[in-house]
Amino acid sequence: MLKLNIQLFAVPFHRVSKTRKRMRRAHNALTANGTVKCPNCGEAIRPHRVCAKCGYYKGKEVVAVSETEEK
Repeated sequence: MLKLNIQLFAVPFHRVSKTRKRMRRAHNALTANGTVKCPNCGEAIRPHRVCAKCGYYKGKEVVAVSETEEK
């Protein structure tokens, strides 16, 4: 007969209270991405990126956007 005395999982010594659990998870909230208005067309875009609607960045057209993509 083989005797196994193995503990497979870590077992907490004390129960974690609701307050302590919630304090630990207080920093896990997701935040929304910051957006700015495109100075050319007014579309909401992420800062320092080319506008997907008009193709402008810093007042210059860097990506040619066709009419079918705009609609």
